[in-house]
This record gives sequence, C-alpha cells and structure tokens, in this order.
Amino acid sequence: MEKTKNKSAFLTKTLEIFKKIGRGIKIFFTKMYSNKKSAIGFSIILLYVIVAIVGPLLFPYDSTVNTANKYLAPSLEHPFGTDWMGLDVFRQVISGTSSVLQVAFFTAFLSIALGTVLGILSGYVGGWVDRVIMTIVNIFLSVPSFPVYLMMAALFTIETPITMALMISIFSWAGLCRAIRVQVISLKESDFIQICRVMNMSTGHIIFKEIMPNLFSYIAVNFVLILRGSILASVGIMLVGLASYNPTDWGVIIQAARMRGLMNVNNVIIMLYPLVAILIFQIAALMLSQGLDETINPRLKVL
Repeated sequence: MEKTKNKSAFLTKTLEIFKKIGRGIKIFFTKMYSNKKSAIGFSIILLYVIVAIVGPLLFPYDSTVNTANKYLAPSLEHPFGTDWMGLDVFRQVISGTSSVLQVAFFTAFLSIALGTVLGILSGYVGGWVDRVIMTIVNIFLSVPSFPVYLMMAALFTIETPITMALMISIFSWAGLCRAIRVQVISLKESDFIQICRVMNMSTGHIIFKEIMPNLFSYIAVNFVLILRGSILASVGIMLVGLASYNPTDWGVIIQAARMRGLMNVNNVIIMLYPLVAILIFQIAALMLSQGLDETINPRLKVL
C-alpha cells in the first residue's frame, strides 16, 4: 500500500513538472513570436541549429580528393558546386555549421555567466570587492583582443570548440560586467529594495527575486549580441591560425579560397557561401536582440 502511494505521488510530481515545463515553453514561444523582429530572427537562428544537428546526417561530408571534378558548377548533386580539390562546397558549409554554432553558444553562455555573476557581486557588495573586480574589468577592456590572438597563435593551437569559446569569452565578459554593475547599483538604492531590507529579507531573495528579474531583458539581449559577435571572432581565430585546421570551418573555407587566388571567379564564389551564411546569422541575431528588447524590456513597455 505504501509503495503504491509513493508511486502515485511520484507520478503526480512528475506530471506537474512536465506541465510547468510545457507552460514555460508556451510562454517562451508566445513572447518570441509576439514581435515580428524576434520571430524572424529566432526562426532563422533555429534553422541554423537544426541544420547543425541534422545537416551532417542528411549530407555527410566526404573529404576524398577528386581533382577530376574540380570547380563543377552548382547542380542537384552539388548545390554549391565543388572546389579546387573536387570537394562538395555545400556539404563543407553544412558540416562547418555545427562547430561554428558550438563556439558561439558556449561563448555566449560563458560570457553571460561570468559577466552577470561578477557584475552583481561588484554592484551589490561594493567596497574593496567592487574595486578589485572593476580593476580586472578595466584591464580586459583596455587590452585589444586581436594582437593577443596573434601572439597566442605563435605559442599554441586550440583543439576543441570549448577551448575556443573560453578564449573568446576572455574578451567578451568585461563590458557586460560593467553594465550589470551600474544597473545593480541603481536598483539597490530603489524603494522596493529598501523595503526588502527593512523587512529583513535575505540577500538571496533580494538578488534572485528582486534584482535579477529587472536584469533579465538586458541579459537576454546581450546573450544574443555575444552570440552574434562570437561567430565573427571564431572565424577570425581560424583565419590567424590559432585553432587547429578544420577543412569545413567557415573561416578555413574563406581563407583557403582567398589563398587560391581571387582572380579566379570560382574561388570568389566559394568564399561567398560561408560569408553569406555569416551575414544572414548576424542579421538574424540583430533582429532577435532588437525584438527581445522591445518585447521583454520593462522600461520600453512603460514608455
């Protein structure tokens, strides 16, 4: 009898959890598609994610060199044609989508986590903690990233997307941290925070229940913007040779086509495919960030 009750309680809790998840997903998509910009931007980025997951299964990349088929024109068999080694450019671009998006999403998650945690800590605690964190932030903001990447390229090679994401995150979190700090300093002096303190509410409650909801829209927008910037950063890192050679990476495709000579129009066309893919992703991310800001930013709603 006891086992039956426990099993019934477990099933009830499980159903409640799934219902909450379902409601959360429904609210998410409702908000996302309530704004035209966010709807278009999110749909395009979702399409990129689907291509990254399913694309390599439907269109597996074959690295076998066949110079007899070099520079073939676009066709049903080769939608983007072939390169100077007879490799299918379409399958190269599809295969490279996965690694590029992995770097982008890992970078965004790491940068947002580090920038948000340190920004809240700096703004809420203040004192010597604030001074130490802001000193570190100023150092990272004052150091140009590209020369550092060049120096690192001479010392070692990045082997995995996570390692590359860590590298890009080093130069992506500081600006967000400073902006979060400013907003937290402003919020902690507001009336509703003072009331929480008078009522002896815990620091955890104040941060997670009162401050974080007011920062959510800004954090969400910055997540998308960092996602957008990390795509260009990852391609740039591949171009300077900091990462290990991956023939399907978009940056490698661009660099290889450029090195083969842009006087040959075929190389220019090959280079355009990943460039257009990057451009479309950039536009989609920009539209998504603007749409999210218009949809969930409480200040804009008041205005």
